[in-house]
Amino acid sequence: MTRQALTAFIIALAALCHALPLAAGQDPDAVGSDRPTLALEAIPEAATVGRVILDKENVFDLSDPEENNWLYALANRWHVVTRDSLIRRQLLFAEGDAFSPRLLEESERILRQNTFLFDARVRPVAVDGELVDVEVATRDTWTLVPDISFSRAGGENRTKIGVEDTNLFGRGQLLRVARIDDVDRSGNSVEFADSNITRDRWSLYARLADNSDGRSNFLGFTRPFIALDTRWSGGVSVLDDVRNEPLYRLGNEAAEYRKEREFASVFAGWSNGLRGRWTRRFTTGFVYDDNRFAAVPDTLLETVVPADRKFVYPYVGIELIEDRFETGNNRNQIGRTEDFFFGTRLAASIGWADSGLGSDRDAAIFSVSAGKGFGRLEDAALLVELSATGRHESGRAANTLATFDARYYWHWADKRTFFMTLSATAGDNLDLDNPVQLGGDTGLRGYPLRYQSGDAKLLFTIEQRFFTDWYPFRLVRIGGAVFADAGRTWGRNPVGEEELGWLRNVGFGLRLAPTRASSDKMVHVDLAFPLDGDPSIDDVQFLVEIKRSF
Repeated sequence: MTRQALTAFIIALAALCHALPLAAGQDPDAVGSDRPTLALEAIPEAATVGRVILDKENVFDLSDPEENNWLYALANRWHVVTRDSLIRRQLLFAEGDAFSPRLLEESERILRQNTFLFDARVRPVAVDGELVDVEVATRDTWTLVPDISFSRAGGENRTKIGVEDTNLFGRGQLLRVARIDDVDRSGNSVEFADSNITRDRWSLYARLADNSDGRSNFLGFTRPFIALDTRWSGGVSVLDDVRNEPLYRLGNEAAEYRKEREFASVFAGWSNGLRGRWTRRFTTGFVYDDNRFAAVPDTLLETVVPADRKFVYPYVGIELIEDRFETGNNRNQIGRTEDFFFGTRLAASIGWADSGLGSDRDAAIFSVSAGKGFGRLEDAALLVELSATGRHESGRAANTLATFDARYYWHWADKRTFFMTLSATAGDNLDLDNPVQLGGDTGLRGYPLRYQSGDAKLLFTIEQRFFTDWYPFRLVRIGGAVFADAGRTWGRNPVGEEELGWLRNVGFGLRLAPTRASSDKMVHVDLAFPLDGDPSIDDVQFLVEIKRSF
């Protein structure tokens, strides 16, 4: 197929997607009882929360003839529904508290962050004098599953075999045992996480991984800023990581080095809470970060060894967040509620690594970030994020990386969303182990992974997303996309590589969104056709990936 014919085929397929008639109807996945939502105008100004009514749905709705069969009934019987105590612990209000619509909305968003819940709805349903009854409706997903997956991106395969439960015994705990084999390494790992320890909601995350080229062990115990009005946070984390890292030339491994990293941090944060529409947070902490590099023994590749780095430093930070969120559906997910941050967010931190504390050099270590949403999600919306991280040492910038990301959503029909994204990265005096890479694993879907490297890149994507009412066995929702990507890199590749200029591809694919299993996974099946590049790459890239969104 010539490139001209291929382009014409993609245009025709996009036109077909625009023309497809799609049925409308009641959402079979909607949560909540038949009680009508109480209008806010009917609630007294000085109202308090009366009863908190938990309406917890199992994985399948056996009152629905479409789901009332022996297999789904057996699944419900074997599934442990999320415990009442876990749901109540995540609510920002309790019986007897002053009634606040804002706290109901934020509690709803917090509940939806749980992968073991497909959706959550928090709403007032009855009033008696100054007492308002609130219904908290949730629907569980099936969480004990074989963790078996195969993915292919950028011409490379990744397999994963294991078992996981993201809601162990209904307590919201994660337990995962897996073996992963990808282009970089193979290894066995075990993970445990619990984000709801005590009423203050401390979080514990532990991972042990024994890999073919080393190990990766992590332990974190933190209490984050859970809500906009949370007054304090704190925690500690440690990492011990040893691995071989490759450098790429035109998507092929060209050199490698061995990296050993020991990292530890402790932090504390405080806030005056939400004041009007704004929350201001302050953080201070201490970091130990030791990175050592060496040649890989008996390697057949070139040897490139980055310089060792050791930083020991205190830091302070500030964050400003505006309370503005919107909800929608059929943007990044299929047929489920999505939460988008539309406010202004500003954050900055600065630390000083000093040789007197054990660092191998004096350096200022900084990070700044900002984000804001424009428009309205119900029509057209633009979400913009900017960030910069790096160091200042020996009178100049070091390992400084600035990024820009803009995402545009035009929801021009109930089942169709036009999506565009523009992302840019610019580096200055980057560490050798921190190249800017572009390829099939970083958004340029028609090319091998890590196909081009440098110290700057630009990537532009347009995508017509379409959402169908096809819902096989009430297990998986089906969607699709027609897309085009264009990008390039600039600057130095540590192993030497010709700059190929702009690279473009077109393609199309399916999206499979499970609705009854843990809700943070979506299967992508794509065909991407490169229009540029060197003669060694395939004319078609077949990608099977598991991602968290469209």
